[in-house]
Amino acid sequence: MKKLVGTVTIEEKKQILSLFERRNALMELAKIISVDNNDMYEKLVRDLGETGTKFQGWWDRMAQKYQWESSVNGNWEIDFDTCKIYLVSK
Repeated sequence: MKKLVGTVTIEEKKQILSLFERRNALMELAKIISVDNNDMYEKLVRDLGETGTKFQGWWDRMAQKYQWESSVNGNWEIDFDTCKIYLVSK
């Protein structure tokens, strides 16, 4: 089930889009970086952790700011074209 619970500004959308794209790029990089390349691997792990923290922080801040409905078995999604936020429940 997908329910519209709010919207964000274009600037807020740009923030999460940047984090979303960075996280996806790092996850793709993780598929090809070998643990044998210790320096690169450590940087990748650190960057993934920092990006994940920033990503979750954005959702937490926006949920508090806009008081979005939530669900124990649900998560929020953003439509990058419309800036609309949906609660997706299983």
